[in-house]
Amino acid sequence: MLLRIVLTATTLSLSSLTVFAADAVGVPACDDFLTKYEACITSKVPAAQKDMMQNAVAEMRKGWLEAAKNPQLKPQLESMCKTSADQMKATFSAYGCSM
Repeated sequence: MLLRIVLTATTLSLSSLTVFAADAVGVPACDDFLTKYEACITSKVPAAQKDMMQNAVAEMRKGWLEAAKNPQLKPQLESMCKTSADQMKATFSAYGCSM
């Protein structure tokens, strides 16, 4: 029974990684930030906070993907993503992750 629970949890975690990696924004600072965010969630964030943080990164990716489609917004994304990374440094350092 315990083995089944562990295998199920592992499968769910791996499927989440596949979803995370599926959509690159196409802006280096954004893709770098999202990759580090997702790696931190997967490897260091306690289970109690994982769902909330996974939802947050999914919404962020969705918004940035939409903005990247807009020629007027795309040039601003690099700066926005760098700002987001700077703002999240303290949060992620609490989990032992670097941005």
